[in-house]
Amino acid sequence: MLLQSATPTLTNDGFTITVAESWFKVKVQLIQRYLRAFVTHCAGKSDEIIVVDLFAGCGLHALGDERELFAGSCLASLGDELPVSKWIFCERAPESAKALKIRVNRYFKGKNVLIFDDPLEHLCDKLQYYVPVSRRGYRVSVFCLVDPFSIDIPFSMLNDLQDRGFSFVIPFTFSLNDRHNYRFYIDVHREKLKKYLGGPEGIERFDDVKSNAEFYRRLVKTYQNNMLALGLNASLSSHKLDSGLMELPTYQIGFFSRQLSPKILQYDALEKDIIQFGLF
Repeated sequence: MLLQSATPTLTNDGFTITVAESWFKVKVQLIQRYLRAFVTHCAGKSDEIIVVDLFAGCGLHALGDERELFAGSCLASLGDELPVSKWIFCERAPESAKALKIRVNRYFKGKNVLIFDDPLEHLCDKLQYYVPVSRRGYRVSVFCLVDPFSIDIPFSMLNDLQDRGFSFVIPFTFSLNDRHNYRFYIDVHREKLKKYLGGPEGIERFDDVKSNAEFYRRLVKTYQNNMLALGLNASLSSHKLDSGLMELPTYQIGFFSRQLSPKILQYDALEKDIIQFGLF
């Protein structure tokens, strides 16, 4: 399937813009490659393909000097001419949600886009009205991006969504540096870490961590194992990182799905660009 890009030229419209580091632009491009691979695999087999972005942001990013603007993952997904029936963007920050609505209406008025600003704890109930579940004779495929740049999303929410047939792309990215280090998460935000990982079981395995790199490896591996325990198939890819917010040499992107083979989809998305650093 040949997928054409129709992303318009984005300009500074006076509304909020998220300042980002250079590697973030590459991350958006990687997410788009996962999305294209997902749609390619599902097109012809699904009656409906839906894209859900749980942390859509304002839709527009700028590199540090704000001279170079680029679309966030949500607007980028609209720019490709993909056979997607519906996009659902979730953003709770009022200014970002407002900017996103304006930009969607300005650049992609003909697309079927819903924008939700509901609190995270109410989102599953809202989504069940707008995302149908597959049934005999009617298959729905859902690509769900989970990219909050934090550990704010509880694992229980993804458990609820996977029950409805969602597949997930999750970049494991969050502040991890001298200030927000492994002790910051293990001690200060221990309860949030428990919810992120799915409960108190196994949280003690982090208590002997001695570095940010070790904490990150253990967190991603624990998350992957917990997704496998739900019955989802899983794959991880490693990508170079040069960041002042996340001081690691690489970061991981996970794809989790019950419908598809993550390893095959990952290969199609990244082909020979997959960087194997032996983190695990």
